[in-house]
This record gives sequence, structure tokens and C-alpha cells, in this order.
Amino acid sequence: MTNISVQYVPLTVLDVDEALGFYRDALGLEVASDVAHGGFRWVSLAVPGQPGLNLVLSAPGAGRSEEDAAALGELIAKGALGGLVLSVPDVDSLFESLSASGAEVLQEPVDQPWGPRDCAFRDPSGNMVRINQVS
Repeated sequence: MTNISVQYVPLTVLDVDEALGFYRDALGLEVASDVAHGGFRWVSLAVPGQPGLNLVLSAPGAGRSEEDAAALGELIAKGALGGLVLSVPDVDSLFESLSASGAEVLQEPVDQPWGPRDCAFRDPSGNMVRINQVS
């Protein structure tokens, strides 16, 4: 069996600075790197104490044609792209903290029939972030 791991998860956002307010300030991820090139930024965020996996925020135009960036920006703003699923030990506590930060609530914490207790938010760009509770 191959020993494989995930290192980076790209997430396109409409405004990197605005997204940092959600992912860094409200969720508590730490900035691992902030790289600027050609008028764009790629900001890597890590879970404190777990530097091996990074969520990488970038704008729709970063590395794409203007046409593709415009189309992608529209899909993001609609919330039409796949979401991000995170896990925490206490979903209710994180829900209260994120709600207090002004994040858009999509679903309050609930025990799902398929297993986990979870909740859901939209980040400032419209991406769905679902948060599962792990035991």
C-alpha cells in the first residue's frame, strides 16, 4: 500500500483578507505562509500544532485567465462549489464562537441520521464549511 498524505487543500475565495477574518480569526487556524506574486496572494493556514496539512486561500484570478476567474468568482459567490468539512471535539462550542463572530449560519448543530453531530456555515465568499464533531 502506498503511504500517501494530503499536504495542501486549495480553497478559492473572493477576498483573501476577508477570508482570513473567518479562517484565522474566527476558526483559529494559523498562517503558515503568505506568498504574493503577480498581484495575487496564496495564504496557507494550518491547524495549530498540526503543520502537515494546509488550507491554501487564493483569489479566483490567481493562476487563471480573466474569463475563468470571472466564471469561478460567480460560482463561489453563489455557493455553488463543493464545501469544506472540518472536525472538532466540541461542535457546539465552536458553533457559538463562529455565530458570535458574525459568520453566516446555514445549519445549527444537529445529530445527523448518518452519524456525526454537525453544523454548517458560509465563509465570507460563499463557500460552505461543514463542521463535524469527533469523539
